Amino acid sequence: MPVLSEVLTALDALWPPERAEGWDAVGTVCGDPDAEVRRVLFAVDPVQEIVDEAVQLGADLLVTHHPLYLRGTTTVAASTFKGKVVHTLIKHDIALHVAHTNADTADPGVSDALAGALDLRILGPLVPDPSDPEGRRGLGRICELPHPMTLAEFASYAAARLPATAQGIRAAGDPEREIRTVAVSGGSGDSLFADVRAAGADAFLTADLRHHPASEATQHTGASPLALLDAAHWATEWPWCEQAAAQLDAVSDRHGWGLRTHVSRTVTDPWTAHAASTPVFTPTHTTGAPR
Repeated sequence: MPVLSEVLTALDALWPPERAEGWDAVGTVCGDPDAEVRRVLFAVDPVQEIVDEAVQLGADLLVTHHPLYLRGTTTVAASTFKGKVVHTLIKHDIALHVAHTNADTADPGVSDALAGALDLRILGPLVPDPSDPEGRRGLGRICELPHPMTLAEFASYAAARLPATAQGIRAAGDPEREIRTVAVSGGSGDSLFADVRAAGADAFLTADLRHHPASEATQHTGASPLALLDAAHWATEWPWCEQAAAQLDAVSDRHGWGLRTHVSRTVTDPWTAHAASTPVFTPTHTTGAPR
């Protein structure tokens, strides 16, 4: 069996920490470098439900996409929810490692997994990494649909192929517009509208779209307005867990480690219910005569 330091070296080779954004907090949060690793659990969020799952599984290492401490802290007291996570991990000899923005821009990365879940053909990165001479790394991906769909059809298609959440998929734009090319970006993507327009994509599927940036993106002048699809943040990043587990499996096979990797299916999206609107009047999206 490998020890933790050997597995971490392999993880850092897959997702080099130096490629993370300067504001990010990636790498190992806790763990004994000399402890043996037999089971590894992959998940999106380092929350208590996931840590409890790791304990029940008998995992020696938990790998999450989101950081536990993205900003500084002065305490890991178990009276705080993040402190309790740390206490539980250490008490049960479970290491925690984070691959966040360094996994977003990797080849393959988070958006490759998202495109794969949607069965899209990847044409290239949305925002290429200038340090990659092969032009494969970068943020987001430009893709082609398996066949043209209307925006309404593509929204239903995405809702059926991504993990189910209370939110589902929201769409902005003409429901009957034909979609052939789509940009995808796992996680919060409304900072990338200019890049999507420059790429000439018909639509952009991402998460955490806010009112004003989304409104401006759909109103932007041009030959063809950009269609938007807003999925749950967790749902757009969960496919990476399966991809990451498969990558570590391949490393384990090469080294003869015999690791057992698992992917958590616990839904940690914070939204738990959705109620469809029942308006007392039917709003329109065109300007009508004064009432």
